[in-house]
Parts: sequence; structure tokens; C-alpha cells
Amino acid sequence: FKGLVEAGVDYVELGYRADKAQFNVEDHGPWRFCDEADLRDVAFESEGTKISVMCDVGRTDSATFLPFDESIVSMYRIACYAKEVDKAIKLAQHAKDLGYEVCVNIMAASHVLEIELNEALAQLAETNFDAVYLVDSFGYFYSEQIHYLTDKYIKALPGKEVGIHCHNNQQLAFANTVEGIIKGINYVDGSIFGMGRAAGNCTTELLLGFLKNPKYDIAPVLDLIQKHFVVMKDELKWGYEVPYLVTGVLNKHPRSSLQYMKEDAEGTLTRSYSDFWNEFSDTENID
Repeated sequence: FKGLVEAGVDYVELGYRADKAQFNVEDHGPWRFCDEADLRDVAFESEGTKISVMCDVGRTDSATFLPFDESIVSMYRIACYAKEVDKAIKLAQHAKDLGYEVCVNIMAASHVLEIELNEALAQLAETNFDAVYLVDSFGYFYSEQIHYLTDKYIKALPGKEVGIHCHNNQQLAFANTVEGIIKGINYVDGSIFGMGRAAGNCTTELLLGFLKNPKYDIAPVLDLIQKHFVVMKDELKWGYEVPYLVTGVLNKHPRSSLQYMKEDAEGTLTRSYSDFWNEFSDTENID
């Protein structure tokens, strides 16, 4: 967190605010829950860098939210599928009423029917939320889809910022984020060294290098990568791999590719890359 403050990053998302009745603390660790004491143990209030936490619709206990002036958190990011937008609006409005900045992330945009997306955006347009995110959860989109959807979101959400959150299954997370910026998106997500589930996300260091804004300093992030993230990546194995490519190209949830990678690591793998491709390219796209 200190390194990202030095880098001038605007928001640092430290984890989730999940419901402890649904998730075991010992199994998931503190950053699945982001209790106020844990946040204050690793972070501090900074004039230029705000703290955000993520909430999944249906997995969050909103009763644990403190009023804004009692918390170190500045923004709640509410993640939902388009069909859950009613629930997302209710949860986000609760956070907004407590004084927080709020954005809603419509996950898996590549699986949403056009009419459902239009309805979700129309409902969000009626809120007082700060931003709505275009999310390429499966790393499926190319620049053409980013252009089309960015125009759609911006037109449907006057007075709101639009954000973009990309996954790197096809090594396009950074490129697609840049395409979003070119089309008018102002909130962009990155993670240090691309750290994230499966193929990971757009890299913070590439974004800082691209923006070339004097308020940002890439050097502290490079130091973090060298000191912590190179070793961490060797252990946790995020980033581009062929199984993640397969699910990205086929617009599939990465759970199957994660299982493939687990079997490979355990030495129990019985399928080739081409077997994996053929297995999923012959199935219907059901989430």
C-alpha cells in the first residue's frame, strides 16, 4: 500500500467485504473480509490515494458497513451480474447513503444479452452512483467489442464515469484498457504484475507507463515487483497459460482451466491442450 501511495495511484482495492456467515475466516484469510482493524493495520489515510473494497451481491453483510466518517474506506465497488442489478442497486445505495463513493461492476459482460444489458444500464442511469464498470471477466473481448460497449455505456449513463476491468486470457487486457481510455473511459483497473485469478488482469505498471501523467511514478511499483511479486508469481502461477487462452477464446468461465492447471501441477493430468480445446469447443456456452 505504501508503494502504491508513493506511485500516486488514485484508489487501492485491498480485498472483499464478504459475509462471515458464508465464508470461513480461517479458510479465506482477512482480505476476504476487510475488517476495519485489518485495513488500518496495513493502510493509512492518504490525501492522494483512497481505499476501496469489493462486495459481491449475495455474499456481503451490509450491516457491517460503518458510516463513512468512521471508516478508512472511501469507495465500495459492487460486483453483480446483469440479472442481479436490482440487488446491486440496493446494496450500492446503502453504501452511498452512508457517505461512500460507489461504483457498480457488471460482471461477465460477454455473456449478457443485449436487451438485459440495456435494461441494467437504464436502471443504473437512474441512480446517484459515481461509476459503472464494463467488465471482461473471461478475457474474451477484442477492441471492436470494447469500442461498441464503451459507446453504449457512456451514452446510457450521462453524468456518470465509466470504468473498465479486463482479464488477460488472450494477452489483451492492457490493449483493451487502452482502447477504453481512447473511447472516453476514465476509471481503469490494474493489478501489480498482473496478479489475479487465472490469467490475471491488466498490469498497473503498464498503465502507469502509458498514462505518462506527472502525478504518477512507476518506480515504486517496479521496486514492489522485484522485491515481492516475481517470487509470488512463481508460487501462485497467475498469468498467460494455454488453458486460460482456451477459456478466453471460447468465452468460458476459467474454473475449468484452473482445474486443468491444478491437475498439471499435481501430476494427475490426463488431457493434452488439444483435448482440452476440443472438449470445450464442442459444448454450449453455459455459465
